[in-house]
Amino acid sequence: MKPHFVPAELAEFRSIIRLPVQWGDQDAFGHVNNVVYFRWFESSRIAYFEQSGINKPMETAGLGPILASIKCNYRQQIVYPDVVLIGAKITGFRNSSLTMVHMLYSERLARIAADSDSVIVAFDYQANISRRIPDPARSVIDAFEAQR
Repeated sequence: MKPHFVPAELAEFRSIIRLPVQWGDQDAFGHVNNVVYFRWFESSRIAYFEQSGINKPMETAGLGPILASIKCNYRQQIVYPDVVLIGAKITGFRNSSLTMVHMLYSERLARIAADSDSVIVAFDYQANISRRIPDPARSVIDAFEAQR
């Protein structure tokens, strides 16, 4: 579900969450600590999975997501008080993985403060190996992304 206000910078994202910056998110330098961004991206990733409906076909196949890699480009410092909007979208599939992009918008700054991309693998936790992303899961994502 998209928040009421969606800035133009996030218009292409089907999944957007809104989170308040907490006082404790800041570090000794008075800005949000770099690790917090990764927690925000995680929250956005989980929201995307829930909103898109990908969890069901993955669970049916006995699979779950596992994060293989993630990077963050910090563009602007964020400080308390603020509210961030985080958009998530899947931009590509490989055999057993997908690429997810995040865009983090600061309401106080009225601009993008960070962006991220990650690789998420379809993982068989019983066998402890990656598996091909099932076609029903791919179809769910394609349909979700097409709803823009």
